[in-house]
Amino acid sequence: MTPLPEQEIIKFLKEHIEPLEDTFFGSGYRASVYLIDGTFLPCVIFRNSGKTVNLAIRRFKEEQTGKSVFSRSSGLGYYDIVKNFVTKGNCVNYYDIARVEKSRFAFPLNIQRQIQGETTMSWTGFSARMKDGKYFGFGTAFRWEFFQMPDNYSVDDIEEIVNHSYVSQTGELKSHREGFNEWPKDHSNTTIYRERAFFECYLDSL
Repeated sequence: MTPLPEQEIIKFLKEHIEPLEDTFFGSGYRASVYLIDGTFLPCVIFRNSGKTVNLAIRRFKEEQTGKSVFSRSSGLGYYDIVKNFVTKGNCVNYYDIARVEKSRFAFPLNIQRQIQGETTMSWTGFSARMKDGKYFGFGTAFRWEFFQMPDNYSVDDIEEIVNHSYVSQTGELKSHREGFNEWPKDHSNTTIYRERAFFECYLDSL
């Protein structure tokens, strides 16, 4: 397989993918890709590199000048921030990409925007009502870009999001009260479709 030119990647993204906004990192275009060796990556988010680079420069400067809480508390702030930017996360080079497609794990924006607020500390639980009337429980600790999907369903089958809810062991839709720090008794063994790991690809011209 041959590499797909950068401008062809950008053209596909802008014509077929709704961008997901992010205050810190800018617009993200969620897609799936095939690499030139045939490897399939189902979850890739494309971003312009500018905001991430500028954020890194700002954070490095804050740590070097001692303005950051992390630097004052441990003395290792600068090292830890540099480490976070250069060794964490999953990245793929655009020149290794041969084909770009829509991802079956990226919620449409009109569905994504219905997910609101934490249910408990560091956990947001919600249910999705499908077009056939069936409910499935979803949840995430902090990542929203991609979600695992039930068998035989796609993200386009989602009709509505029910915030702070779960599907019980008996298949009932139940409320999970916002701010409640204890899990309901019939919650622990239910099937929860969680967030998926993803790769990032940075394009200067996106």
